[in-house]
Amino acid sequence: MCGIVCAFDLKDTSDNIRPNILKMVKKVRHRGPDWSGIYSSNNAIMAHERLAIVDPTSGKQPIISDDNKKAIAVNGEIYNHLELRNKYASDYKFKTNSDCEIILALYKKSKYDFLNELNGIFSFALYDSDNDTYFIARDHMGIIPLYIGWDNKGTLYVASELKSLEGVCSKIELFPPGHYLVSHNNDYKKWYTPEWVEYDNVSNATTSIKDLHDSLSSAVKRQLMSDVPYGVLLSGGLDSSITSALAKRFSSKRIESGDTQDAWWPQLHSFSVGLEGSPDLKAAKLVSKHIGTIHHEIIFTVQEGMDALRDVIYHLETYDITTIRASTPMYLMARAIKSLGIKMVLSGEGADELFGGYLYFHKAPSSEEFHNETVRKLNKLHQYDCLRANKSLAAWGIEGRVPFLDKEFMEVAMNINPKDKMINNDRIEKWVLRKAFEEYLPKEVLWRQKEQFSDGVGYSWIDSLKDLVSKEISDKQMKLASKRYPINPPQNKEEFYYRTIFEEHYPSDAAAKSVPSVPSVACSSPQALEWDESFKNQNDPSGRSISNVHNKSYE
Repeated sequence: MCGIVCAFDLKDTSDNIRPNILKMVKKVRHRGPDWSGIYSSNNAIMAHERLAIVDPTSGKQPIISDDNKKAIAVNGEIYNHLELRNKYASDYKFKTNSDCEIILALYKKSKYDFLNELNGIFSFALYDSDNDTYFIARDHMGIIPLYIGWDNKGTLYVASELKSLEGVCSKIELFPPGHYLVSHNNDYKKWYTPEWVEYDNVSNATTSIKDLHDSLSSAVKRQLMSDVPYGVLLSGGLDSSITSALAKRFSSKRIESGDTQDAWWPQLHSFSVGLEGSPDLKAAKLVSKHIGTIHHEIIFTVQEGMDALRDVIYHLETYDITTIRASTPMYLMARAIKSLGIKMVLSGEGADELFGGYLYFHKAPSSEEFHNETVRKLNKLHQYDCLRANKSLAAWGIEGRVPFLDKEFMEVAMNINPKDKMINNDRIEKWVLRKAFEEYLPKEVLWRQKEQFSDGVGYSWIDSLKDLVSKEISDKQMKLASKRYPINPPQNKEEFYYRTIFEEHYPSDAAAKSVPSVPSVACSSPQALEWDESFKNQNDPSGRSISNVHNKSYE
């Protein structure tokens, strides 16, 4: 992960704006503590805070093109950069071994028409001094954060995090995933348009368990691209356990060498977090022993979590309940990971959205509605789990990678027949995924019911948060919530409490509008509340709001 802040269409001199850019980018230095770089011209300034994962010695940014006329600042990783280098090596003279420089080569060849060739996670800004144009883009799912804003004079800014733009821009927006923006065009252009979005395109698909297995294996393997020590987040749930098991299988060889060289960091470390005696800690220990990782348990207390809330909300830039609940233990775990010198971790985010893993999916009335809900969830993932995984880790200078959201794997996963993803008397949630990796994990974990991360770290964590907010926020305050917060009025006391902290850090209306605020049951979309009468008039993102799903359900 890195941090970028860029300014284009300058309405003041570059010399006058440059000091402000330096102040703005300093606010995201936690994302890139290894190097600071800046590019400046008459009509563009690009600042970069680098976290060195690939090519630590020469891949400084912003990167200048071979003709010295283009500059690029990238936050992210391009996993297929070596393949693309071999393909376009004759047309471009590379200056570094950075995976990100391939974007300049592709731009030289195809202008704006190459984004689908990239397999990676990224947000970037490219400036072309030849024609004084900028080119801004974000990855297919919004795994890497990006914000765009305009000051009162009309200067355009992009930044990795909201905090850099707050107080500078009068208008701030989330840069939409799977889109790009070019100079002299006020409209975002969508570059990621998968056919599986439409139910009719997958309704008669043939499901291949083997293809599912092979595709995820390939995704995990290519995402082990790293020149620095890495690890895996192992909650003990199905998704992180599969990711960890696959990573362990590939960790002995250096991926960049085509498996011809021994890995620089051959020992795979795994990490779990929870309250003492939590379900996740127990399951994670079982998996670690089974697959053979060096395992680290990070045990936190409720009080430590409470004490961290303000810092968590500052880094997350949200007041969404489920995101904050889950991010707090993840934030505490990230600090411990940092202390061991690990700079990159693999995580299991995205599987529940791809396969309908949340417990409320049991109530899906049809395969079409099941599929449409997965699409709705994926379209909003950049505001929830992607945001959580990225910013909780980046707060401590750690990069998080999410193999389940690999662009190539998503093509396979979302082209599985939705009927085969549905839950019935014979099939638990994510049955096809469990079946594909049934030889990899202990049965106790392989067939463990879905446990949302904020629940699995220990049920008393959420219960304690509810107790806290009931004392801090009065009934009178709730009655007046819409007057105090006319933008996204808090729907319950917990959201109100987080909103007050968010406001301390980000007081502008523009900041408030950047955060989602919708009713949900067990992480559902608002549309899914219509699936069952028991869902209506509920607003509780915890998995425990859905009871009696399995024979062994929540107490």
